[in-house]
Amino acid sequence: MIPRGTRHLLERRVRLLAVLAVFFGAIVTAGLCLRVPDTVATLDPFVEDTLHGMVILVDPGHGGYDGGARAQDSGIWEKEINLAVALQVEKALAARGASVTLTRREDIALCDETTASGTKKRQDMERRVALGEEIGADMVLSIHMNEYRDRAQSGPQVFYRQESEESRLLAGCMQAALISALAPPKERAALAGDYFILRLPVPSVLIECGFISNSAEEKLLLDPAYQARLGEAVAQGVTDYLTLEARRSASPG
Repeated sequence: MIPRGTRHLLERRVRLLAVLAVFFGAIVTAGLCLRVPDTVATLDPFVEDTLHGMVILVDPGHGGYDGGARAQDSGIWEKEINLAVALQVEKALAARGASVTLTRREDIALCDETTASGTKKRQDMERRVALGEEIGADMVLSIHMNEYRDRAQSGPQVFYRQESEESRLLAGCMQAALISALAPPKERAALAGDYFILRLPVPSVLIECGFISNSAEEKLLLDPAYQARLGEAVAQGVTDYLTLEARRSASPG
């Protein structure tokens, strides 16, 4: 009997190969996403059902007792903005045919109320990762907002696990898609980061959508129309990554 974990990994790979095979037949644009993360270019426009068969875990960061960062001007907690954007990401991914699961749909943490305060965060993160394993996720997208004491700092930024080449490429495509869709004054590069949510053996990124410590960017991040643009940009980043992987698979050597 094949162990459960191995079986799930094989099933994910089969699904991904099927998606890539179908998607490669629809590729019509030029350009390639094979450069380092800060120079990746967006590849393909929206094509309905391009993500059909993909199982994606979308993680709205923080929640419940854990508010995350707090917007400097409005006082709104990061957890609220994360969820609003994650719902837009879900909508955009689902429109392209993906099966999407959110780690939370309300203002909750994924830990027991009776858990000691010192271990709540660990339990919360472990349960988010476990949910990804349970659904057989092909990809993990964790949604966050950034802040910094220097209020001039701005711009979305994507993080990936250092040792995962697939995640690095996904982060590069995602960073390029965000820059293309949002045209931020500050164009940042995707970077490696040590985050618990990125530990699953599938392409995984943590997306800092912008700085809620920057007055102008905070206003944008609270705007439902801008949140919808973020959702579409993230979905485009996933689509571009699959395009890249299809081309890499088809290229000799």
